[in-house]
Amino acid sequence: MTTLRLIDAYDGVLLDLDGTMLRGGSPVPGAVDVVRELHSEGSAVGYVTNNASKSAAEVAAHLSGMGFDVTAERVVTSAEAATAVLAERLDPGVAVLVVGTESLASEVRAAGLVAVRQAAAGPAAVVQGHSPHTAWPNLAEACLAIRDGALWVACNVDPTLPTERGELPGNGAMVAALRTATGKEPEVVGKPARRLLDQAASRIGSARPLVVGDRLDTDIAGARAAGLDSLLVLTGVTDAAALLAAPRGMRPTFVAANLAALCVPAGASRVTSRPRWHVRVDSGRLKLISVGGYDRLGDPVEALIALCAARWPAGQGPVEVEPADDRARRMLVGLGLAR
Repeated sequence: MTTLRLIDAYDGVLLDLDGTMLRGGSPVPGAVDVVRELHSEGSAVGYVTNNASKSAAEVAAHLSGMGFDVTAERVVTSAEAATAVLAERLDPGVAVLVVGTESLASEVRAAGLVAVRQAAAGPAAVVQGHSPHTAWPNLAEACLAIRDGALWVACNVDPTLPTERGELPGNGAMVAALRTATGKEPEVVGKPARRLLDQAASRIGSARPLVVGDRLDTDIAGARAAGLDSLLVLTGVTDAAALLAAPRGMRPTFVAANLAALCVPAGASRVTSRPRWHVRVDSGRLKLISVGGYDRLGDPVEALIALCAARWPAGQGPVEVEPADDRARRMLVGLGLAR
């Protein structure tokens, strides 16, 4: 009898990009091979990004240049979701102030609206997406328009953007500046809002996709909002401590080191107790205890899953973790939870 892999339990998969498949201009190790295997088997795969700096075609070309077999039809960006909202709310030909790249401005024009960069043009809305060139003058124009009553749509509020150099300011950092300056709140269309995931699932014809990402506050919270199962991969911004502290609305169904988990049995990454590890919860602290009878040390992620399975029913927020033995210590060191 063949054991079902994680991917086999779903009719599609929605993959986040930054921190999940790639870091800046480099693919996450092993990700190209996993995606190739999914495509070779005919799996319904969608690519979902909160980053609004590139069009779907540009994203597909960027991924293809790194070895991924991706077509633009399978890519859904937060820029598309944002302009869909604008098109629903505004009459054709209305001016929209764009804070972001020229690709975002092109999406606005494709929706039958007029993209402008100055508040003096009298925009009815402001759309804000990530651009590495956003500066004070851009935020100043948006500030004036928002204060004058313009509808404010944010493509996403990710505070940081994973790159090969490390975590850099994301669109959420710029959104925060305008929140402070205007006292207003934007309508957010990217994850964790469900609109982007609903649009992506529809694009690939999936009724029950698995959402895969590296961020608790966007990918996993978005999956929870959409009523979907999720896999958190530890290749991006979320570390072991953050995962253990995750609030109830940001807890994934599965946890794994990387995308290879899609092609192995689901039990390997499901958040549940583990026979190799026992976890004692005492006064809000966790003690990791190795169980005898196993020759190999095991995988640190397996220990992390055991810790999550014990911690989450007991509470949320930061928690102290200590090892009960040398094996447990080595696992915690590997997870960055001990020295």
